[in-house]
Amino acid sequence: MAIIRLKDLKGMNSEELETKRSEIEAELSRERGSVAAGTKAENPGRIREMRKTIARIETIKRERGLRLQFDKKQPGGDRETHA
Repeated sequence: MAIIRLKDLKGMNSEELETKRSEIEAELSRERGSVAAGTKAENPGRIREMRKTIARIETIKRERGLRLQFDKKQPGGDRETHA
């Protein structure tokens, strides 16, 4: 699997992000399993890149959730006024 850039991830919808995340997690699990079995990883940096990509996906999902939550609030609803 190729490296996925941030702008490509941000262009995906929620379903695509979740699908990509599950694909990467499956691949990461296979890589970790082979390393645990004693075989040498073909590309050790790939494990790190997969972990970072999963974190990027989670960050994008969190940002979108916060944006939706922020948009739902009414302006000035939580603010206290000081005289």
